[in-house]
Amino acid sequence: MSLPGADLGDGTYANPVLDADWSDPDVLRVGDDYHLTASSFGRAPGLPLLHSRDLVNWTLVGHALERLEPDAEFRLPRHDRGVWAPALRHHDDRFWIFWGDPDHGIFQINAPAFRGPWTRPHLVKAGKGLIDPCPLWDEETGEAYLVHAWARSRSGVKNRLTGHRMHPDGTELLDEGKVIVDADRIPGWFTLEGPKLYRHDGRFWILAPAGGVGTGWQGAFRARDFFGPYEHRVVLEQKDTGVNGPHQGGWVRTRQGEDWFLHFQQRGAYGRVVHLQPMRWEGGDGWPVIGDDGAPVAVHRKPALPPQPPAAPATDDDFPGGRYGRQWQWSANPRDGWATHHSGDGLRLTCVRSQGADDLRTLPHVLTQRLPGRPCTVETELRLDGTGPGARAGLAVLGDAYCWIGLRREGDGTVRLVHRFAEGDGGGERDAGPACPAPGGRAGLRVEIGAGARCRFFYDLGDGPRPSGQVFAATPWRWVGALLGLFACAPAGPGHAGTAGFTRFRVTAP
Repeated sequence: MSLPGADLGDGTYANPVLDADWSDPDVLRVGDDYHLTASSFGRAPGLPLLHSRDLVNWTLVGHALERLEPDAEFRLPRHDRGVWAPALRHHDDRFWIFWGDPDHGIFQINAPAFRGPWTRPHLVKAGKGLIDPCPLWDEETGEAYLVHAWARSRSGVKNRLTGHRMHPDGTELLDEGKVIVDADRIPGWFTLEGPKLYRHDGRFWILAPAGGVGTGWQGAFRARDFFGPYEHRVVLEQKDTGVNGPHQGGWVRTRQGEDWFLHFQQRGAYGRVVHLQPMRWEGGDGWPVIGDDGAPVAVHRKPALPPQPPAAPATDDDFPGGRYGRQWQWSANPRDGWATHHSGDGLRLTCVRSQGADDLRTLPHVLTQRLPGRPCTVETELRLDGTGPGARAGLAVLGDAYCWIGLRREGDGTVRLVHRFAEGDGGGERDAGPACPAPGGRAGLRVEIGAGARCRFFYDLGDGPRPSGQVFAATPWRWVGALLGLFACAPAGPGHAGTAGFTRFRVTAP
């Protein structure tokens, strides 16, 4: 099961169509199927794969990247690194995903089918600050090209797009590159990034945002030659709507000839939620018009496609056989033994001994999923079998600041219900509520998440739910929205610290 989606059931939809942190989306149609991927930064598995038949109802069908490379650099959480802004394309009967790792360069993987198997990452171009790559195979000439943006934090350069000729097999770039759009030369433009490259009506087109994630606009650039010169125009901006940004995304044309544009909006702790906009090409001057004459739409007619049952990416999990669903990602590359399979239902996590057991932000073995973008209630049941003093497990809302509620084994062998938080200044954990005995080492855990991602924690020790502590306002990471997390850990030391079991993970509307 999952929370309600964007389909209103009357032939219309309400934005956002993906109401959680599906950052930097790119979209593609192959036949009657629509495919989408998004940034995953340092979490693993990475590069989520979403599928739809109508651009409104989406399901998560897997991930394209099992582990981040180089593996040694992602054995610990890297919340602002890893997979940035992928581009999804289909060429030569294969699916392709290109992305930029700001610390290593431009990578690509490819597969014969969207669900895989995908190749291991191939480094197309090494370098720091190379981000947001997008390839284009020109069917008219047989040439291949790639455009990318720059991260100033690594390269000292931003606000420009660089173009390359690319080998048709996608393995390497054939030149040193040329700046094809320098937005420093465009009055009022700054932080141009996230380019998506297309061929349309005899021209090369680049759709790219500028002006900053929370305050900017969508630009369109066109040229007769790939290397320019390019004309430009603003084609989507906030105007008098509540959609700040609106930021980068991708254009897709249906088999029926309709044009649509998917982009994200930055919403604080909820991360970057995805909107669907109608799009058309002006008959007079040939420029695209996105949304309602350049303003984002809130409610709109669905694409003229066959009706589909309502769907949204899954959130709930019974963990059959100890296996977790596709919606879960580890905070870093996983290692054997963090979660164990077994004959029944329920997630069994090892209380991994760690030097940073008192700071969840540093632990790689936290299992996470996206914080829903609307009010909801999150519930799970926990049993702590960890025997080592200090062994603990719980349900967390994670960001630059975080809060968790769960169970801890004390030095005298008893188990207590604890509620802890850490502020965003990097300081250590403190109590968020009073500790109390947990007979049998069991507890029901609940978080009620209201407007503004304000979280109220509850526990149930067998006599009904009780509130704990003050309301906690969830916060994002640097580039990532807040996350829901399940964890088990123990202080560093010798010997096995035991396990913790989670059952019936549910996310429901209030």
